[in-house]
Amino acid sequence: MVVGCLLLPGAVALASVESFEEPQRRRPVPRPFPRPSETTAEPPADPAPVTAPEPNEPPPATPSSAAASAGTTASPRPTDAPTEEMLGVPLYPTAQFITSYDAGRGQRYYLFGTNSAFEEMVRYYRVVLDERGNRVFDTPATHIFEVGRFREREMAFPPSVTIKDYTWNGSDGYLNPSGGEPERFRTIIQVVPVPADQSRR
Repeated sequence: MVVGCLLLPGAVALASVESFEEPQRRRPVPRPFPRPSETTAEPPADPAPVTAPEPNEPPPATPSSAAASAGTTASPRPTDAPTEEMLGVPLYPTAQFITSYDAGRGQRYYLFGTNSAFEEMVRYYRVVLDERGNRVFDTPATHIFEVGRFREREMAFPPSVTIKDYTWNGSDGYLNPSGGEPERFRTIIQVVPVPADQSRR
């Protein structure tokens, strides 16, 4: 297979690999960030036979039950919305909890979605936090309010409220991962609370 001189380095490597495959056996290139209804992995060529468990055999442990038995806390489900008391900051009344992620060093960050405009959210948090905050990006518009002191040796992220516009460049908004209403959110609010051990100092 002849490779043109204008191909990018990554494309040259890909083209050389593809030259060893028969045309009818080429796999489709997986797309990043598949939607829940899509699958990118092909099924194994020879799947292992599935056998039903014996009647007296206990059912296999689910991740949540395994985490509970190990004494760890599983990631909150979308229905386990944190409270303002947990977060230490006010929440916009119509904001919907989306999910949370482990930020490391005992911190989590929490995502909320709303269909209120970005500028409205910035004005709201300027009032309730009594702080102007900082516009860190113009495209997409992103505004950060610091809500606690950042200790670099003890924290992964500064305690903060970050507002981000998801309608920039004609976007329809942030896709609601729960599949519920609304289908998309115009604005995302990210809250990184002060760690519990730090808030007591």
